[in-house]
Amino acid sequence: MSEKRLSKKPLIKENCELKNTELGKFTEIGMLNFFENVKFGDYSYTGQFCFIQNAIIGKFSNIAAMVRIGPTDHPMKRPSLHHFTYRRKMYGFDDKDDFEFFEKRKERKTYIGHDTWIGHGAIILPEVKIGNGAVVASGALVTKDVAPYTVVAGIPAKPIKKRFDEDVIKKLEEIKWWNWSYEKIKQNLDDFLLDIELFVKKHY
Repeated sequence: MSEKRLSKKPLIKENCELKNTELGKFTEIGMLNFFENVKFGDYSYTGQFCFIQNAIIGKFSNIAAMVRIGPTDHPMKRPSLHHFTYRRKMYGFDDKDDFEFFEKRKERKTYIGHDTWIGHGAIILPEVKIGNGAVVASGALVTKDVAPYTVVAGIPAKPIKKRFDEDVIKKLEEIKWWNWSYEKIKQNLDDFLLDIELFVKKHY
């Protein structure tokens, strides 16, 4: 049974760790999630066991279980890949860690658009941008930007189809219903059950 969400306060399930994270209204974080350097938009939610770093996630994003967004890299151009070269304090090699290395990691932002669906077990690499309304299939490995309202799947992920024709996509991008107030969404709730053409005709 789904929980009634009358409070704008984020719902954070058990055993989560959130570092430097900003959560929007009506958001929900599934159990055993790890967030670091994340901005999480209104109404977005995750399933269980998600690991998200250095990401900006839009509103109404639907993120399934076991999704990995913004996985961090090891230093491939150094003699060793191991983190003793940047987590130096851990091994007593230095009294400070490699600040510059960690700052560069933070700058490699991943962007997830509004009203997106990220399927179970998908991985989205750093600096990738997922457009509004896009769908990432379960198990996909996304290495390149995904256009708005496009469905991608596979390893590496490739476009499968567009959800709507280009005219409808253009109009949806201009309507920007995800920026509507709570009251306006509530007043127009039945419209979200309409055929897409009728929705666009009414609100464009």
